[in-house]
Amino acid sequence: MRAVSLFSGCGGMDFGVIAAGFDVGYCNDFDRHSCQTLRDNHAGVVSHAPISEVSTSEIRRAIGARVGQVDLVFGGPPCQPFSKSGYWRRGDTRRLDDPRADTLGQFFRVVEDLRPKAFLLENVHGINYSGKEEGFRFILDRIDDINRKNGTSYTASWRVINTAEYGVPQARVRFFLVGLRKGKTFEFPAPTHSLLESPQASLFDVGLPRATTAWEAIGHLTPDPGESLAVGGQWADLLPSIPEGENYLWHTDRKGGLPLFGWRTRYWCFLLKLAKNRPSWTLQAQPGSAIGPFHWSNRKLSWRELAAIQTFPAAFKIGAPRVEIQRQIGNAVPSLMAGIIAAAIARQLGNRSENAVEELAVKQVASIPSPALTTPVPKRYRSLVGVHKAHPGTGKGRSYERIVEPSDDGRLAFRG
Repeated sequence: MRAVSLFSGCGGMDFGVIAAGFDVGYCNDFDRHSCQTLRDNHAGVVSHAPISEVSTSEIRRAIGARVGQVDLVFGGPPCQPFSKSGYWRRGDTRRLDDPRADTLGQFFRVVEDLRPKAFLLENVHGINYSGKEEGFRFILDRIDDINRKNGTSYTASWRVINTAEYGVPQARVRFFLVGLRKGKTFEFPAPTHSLLESPQASLFDVGLPRATTAWEAIGHLTPDPGESLAVGGQWADLLPSIPEGENYLWHTDRKGGLPLFGWRTRYWCFLLKLAKNRPSWTLQAQPGSAIGPFHWSNRKLSWRELAAIQTFPAAFKIGAPRVEIQRQIGNAVPSLMAGIIAAAIARQLGNRSENAVEELAVKQVASIPSPALTTPVPKRYRSLVGVHKAHPGTGKGRSYERIVEPSDDGRLAFRG
């Protein structure tokens, strides 16, 4: 089974697709650091170029396939125009008006030119937000256009998936879309793990194994000698006062700590700490000094821990500065999740799927250690104790506060 990888990054999806039995003979990314990581881990052709400069004739030569002979084209076009963080900051994003959204068009240019038996697209779930789904509508319209012009019958199936429901030790919510060329509707595999203790739990989770935890993914790992993992910045000394599984919200008037911050006035991952007995929170690609998730030992996660949470294979290697490692691994799709979907695609195309996907799975253990103890809030932060205004509401970023002011009764009132 021949596959083509686009927007490959450091290979998160590639490892899963390969484990499912596909031969990924060609991968592409515009970032030179990611391409070097691919070369260090990948047997196929690695193309370092913007997707707009990649010709499909080049791809066909690399994998030895004519139009219609490729089994799978897959990738995750950059998602910044549709990301949740954009809504938090500004209350909106430019979406399709953002030049970075052209990557969707480029993905489907390759699909149309190669006309594979199947394609798999991953993106942030914000691409399908109600009332903000221009990107999603573009995808469906583009698929209809390909069918009309080429006589194909691609039928799109999509799902917003929390990867923790499939055994990934990370609560990472992403949008996946699969198209099958012969008109058959792709059936997504059913969840295999329960989030019954999570706010996102489903009534249908009963009877499934519990979600895989951060402890099971990284509890056995130790950082490499010399790897600098100390937390820096002005908030570093506050982190030990926050319990496992909590973030800065612990120190608001609605939680158990001191009222140092306003409710929801910071990013969710500000001073966010892993809990041993839960899946990891979503790893960040470009964190600041106080942006987690952090290890329960009040340090940054090592590169091996980052890779394990993303279910990269144990043999994965990456040689780059810390910032590059975090960016590459944080942007990746969990390999296990990609493998599970790719294996389902292989089966529904009538091919035998390899069992190597199971090698990416994290084994569960019977006993998980108790949470680490917290320490008191250092004196230098206690001057922040007081009454703090909460965030004004969903979709109203921090800049929103500049257009409101307190009224005489203490509530917020619009100016103008």
